[in-house]
Amino acid sequence: MTPRDVADLSTGERRAFFDRDAGVDAVRGDVREIVETVRDEGDAAIRRFSQEFDDVDVANIDITDEAERAVDAVGDDELAAVRDAIENVREFHEAQRPSDWTEEFGDGRTLGRRFRPIDRVGVYVPGGTAAYPSSAIMGVVPATVAGVDHVAVVTPPADDIDPVTLAAIHEAGADAVYSAGGAQGVAALAYGTETVRAVRKIVGPGNKWVTAAKAEVRGDVEIDFLAGPSELLVLADDTADPELVAADLVAQAEHDSDASVVAVTDDEDVAAAVAEAVDEQAADRDREETIRAALGADASGVLVARSMSEAVLFAEEYAPEHLSIQADDDEVLLDRVSNVGSAFLGPYTPVAAGDYASGTNHVLPTNGGAKAFGGLSVDTFLRSSTVQRLDEDGLADLADTVTLLAEAEGLDAHAESVRKRFE
Repeated sequence: MTPRDVADLSTGERRAFFDRDAGVDAVRGDVREIVETVRDEGDAAIRRFSQEFDDVDVANIDITDEAERAVDAVGDDELAAVRDAIENVREFHEAQRPSDWTEEFGDGRTLGRRFRPIDRVGVYVPGGTAAYPSSAIMGVVPATVAGVDHVAVVTPPADDIDPVTLAAIHEAGADAVYSAGGAQGVAALAYGTETVRAVRKIVGPGNKWVTAAKAEVRGDVEIDFLAGPSELLVLADDTADPELVAADLVAQAEHDSDASVVAVTDDEDVAAAVAEAVDEQAADRDREETIRAALGADASGVLVARSMSEAVLFAEEYAPEHLSIQADDDEVLLDRVSNVGSAFLGPYTPVAAGDYASGTNHVLPTNGGAKAFGGLSVDTFLRSSTVQRLDEDGLADLADTVTLLAEAEGLDAHAESVRKRFE
């Protein structure tokens, strides 16, 4: 990676950073066909697509029992790590649970709000080239904390599905687990099959096929958001350790060849050192090919800003999924960045901690989504409703306002529904 100056980026180079594309549009047509086929043919379509896309003959689509048995199949250390992560994630999400409330406003109005869980939700847990027990934890735990009655998980089939992932799904509290990946897994959750029970909302990360499928079924079922490949932006000043900045960049690049990783600093020496360290640390990693593909992408790079103010402006426009601030005045800088999925402050807060076990959720908005919404939380699995009670004096105080506005809108029956109470 060769450092570049933020001020010298061309229009096209800036567009590559700010208009990141998850590749969803390119597969929408194929995904639509898959979704429609699963909707029409059910289990038979899941099995056929599993053979076509995953090269796996799926005997049992329902693998809930297999997930339960996986708890005994994993090592004690791995199981302890899974349980530790679940405990931390549960603790953080329990702190998010809202309470019902009512308030008397002193003029005859008593108003309130209450929260109830969605009854059935589906969680997509990726598989494929890597195992993701952490995604199982991040999707299932907040749903159970919210009180969802039925939490179903779909995960891609394999001749031997990763036992740690299955154990994590079970330990996190899933009620049903299905062997169905990609667009066909999303479609199964959305519409149901002979085996899979349809849900009301689908959450969780995935590749472009999963993301496109979520976009396709949205409207028939709710979704969390369209999450693309992993992103990290690091803000670093002259106090940052280039080796640690590079370590975080390489770690996030490891996720996906389409991942976007960026470091922005106001110090040329730090920029040069980060670029050199990234190249060195990428060498001989198990997923080196994936890492280097991500590092070489147009939306990745090491950038030199004329000041930390310029660096902050770049970060705000970029709206990263993950923002790491490795700088002397990290909290001051964070206060100036609103558009971020999750922030990591200081040299001892690697993004990997949030990926797995600090307690925060790693299912976060990408592609600039942080400008409009936040990541997965207990709120994702709740519905809110309002409650109101008026006494006679309270309605009397409002009568003129309601009737005048109703008549202004041409809704005479609305106005009459108030008048009748005082005849």
